[in-house]
Amino acid sequence: MKPAPSFERDVPIGTLALDSGVVLDGVVQRVTVYGEPRPDGANVVLVNHALTGSGRILEWWEDVVGPGKLLDTNLAAVVGINALGSCYGSTGPSSTAPDGKPYGARFPLVTVWDMVRAQRAALAALGVQRLAVVIGGSLGGMQALAWALESPAQVRHAVAIGAYDHFTAMGIALNYVAREAIRVARSQAEGIELARKIAMLTYKSEALMAERFARRFDRKGGDPTVDPEGKFDVEGYLDYQGAIFSKRMDTDAYLALTRAMDLFDARERGLGEGSPPAFTLVGISSDWLFLPEYVRATAERFARDGADSVYLELASNHGHDAFLAEPDHLTELVAPRLAAWYASLAQPLPL
Repeated sequence: MKPAPSFERDVPIGTLALDSGVVLDGVVQRVTVYGEPRPDGANVVLVNHALTGSGRILEWWEDVVGPGKLLDTNLAAVVGINALGSCYGSTGPSSTAPDGKPYGARFPLVTVWDMVRAQRAALAALGVQRLAVVIGGSLGGMQALAWALESPAQVRHAVAIGAYDHFTAMGIALNYVAREAIRVARSQAEGIELARKIAMLTYKSEALMAERFARRFDRKGGDPTVDPEGKFDVEGYLDYQGAIFSKRMDTDAYLALTRAMDLFDARERGLGEGSPPAFTLVGISSDWLFLPEYVRATAERFARDGADSVYLELASNHGHDAFLAEPDHLTELVAPRLAAWYASLAQPLPL
């Protein structure tokens, strides 16, 4: 049985000055907490979600978060915050603008750094000033790195999976094509479905596609060798993914979040003064969206700058999605890096 959240609430943080120069009023962050945070933050883990996720972590990472899991809710207080610009509770394009209408396409440009500042304000409003671990994959990994680089005194350990310190030209190009699909489509539903199909190709590897689908015909029937409307199984899979995605994702939120990914570039950000956080960067062997060699290079840069920074590689044919698809393997890799922290939680709090 999944543990129920200790609480889930909207946390108002007031105005937020964005990197674009826009001041966003009435900002809200949807915060979900599993477990009880200690006053000193020593047991608090912030899990940042990826592009289409939410702060309800157990809806998409239940094999990583929970009693006895990598992020053990028996010992840790695990926090999820829906990202600024998303559509699952926090302020975003579907929120009401000052004129009483939804922002929609008028929602201002946001960055990963804006997301992190909004999260920090929400946690401060809840009395959480420090984080033991910040962890996430993909866009969530970008946020974990931004937390450690912008607020190093507040973070003990940043774990970034399938992410590194910038987004490449190829990633930007792929996001651009997906956004163009939305803009030129006959309807929003058609556009977001096509964008999802494009994105799904970037999340998988050729080896996985060959293993899972090969050249088999669509499992729902049809023969593409004789019927122009007949499909291969991989085509039916993409149709299915697009259809279910369009029912849950706001189109303008998708546009906003993919652009935030494009804008992420932390290569000029140093570790600052004092003791830097620890870094664990996990590359995925078959990931061609976030190439593992770039993940390794980021880990090595932080190590050269004096941080306890290591690179780990998740060997998988699942592609970028391996951080979701192979939780057991991910746990085996990352657990040793968290062992000392878990041991410290077993010690009584100082009087």
